[in-house]
Amino acid sequence: MKQERIGVATLKGNPITLVGPELKVGDIAPDFILNKDLLTEVSLADYAGKVKLISVVPSLDTGVCDLQTRRFNSEAAALGDNVIILTVSVDLPFAQARWCGAAGVDKVVTLSDYKTRTFGEAYGVLIKEFQLDMRSIFVLDTDNKITYIEYLKEMTEHPDYDNALSAVKSLL
Repeated sequence: MKQERIGVATLKGNPITLVGPELKVGDIAPDFILNKDLLTEVSLADYAGKVKLISVVPSLDTGVCDLQTRRFNSEAAALGDNVIILTVSVDLPFAQARWCGAAGVDKVVTLSDYKTRTFGEAYGVLIKEFQLDMRSIFVLDTDNKITYIEYLKEMTEHPDYDNALSAVKSLL
């Protein structure tokens, strides 16, 4: 049976259930298979040797997710070529591409967990009630060790952008 964490997060104050373990700083990040587009799958190995900021959002088509992704896109260039920012959601790859085009987002790589939701389960962010991934931030060093995690307690709140970006810069 899959681990369920009840009462650790809310949507507008209402409890939601997260499926999967609560990862900790120092853990090696679980591998994943996500869709870059309908036919192209990627894994953690595709970003080997880079510092990774994984920004998880429920859906790009919501206000906070939109702003979160735009913020990290605007910060990406200043972080240099040794950093990759991945935005993960369960939005279909078509919707992600459409959103990026409309928003002018071109530095963040959007990846979709729509097929199997295994990223959400492995990282402990799959929302059982909605089959979306809960807003969270993971920073991985070049060896995929987790150096920073923020699991949001409330789905509609913003992450701590400054702390996440400081965690990335500390690895450069």
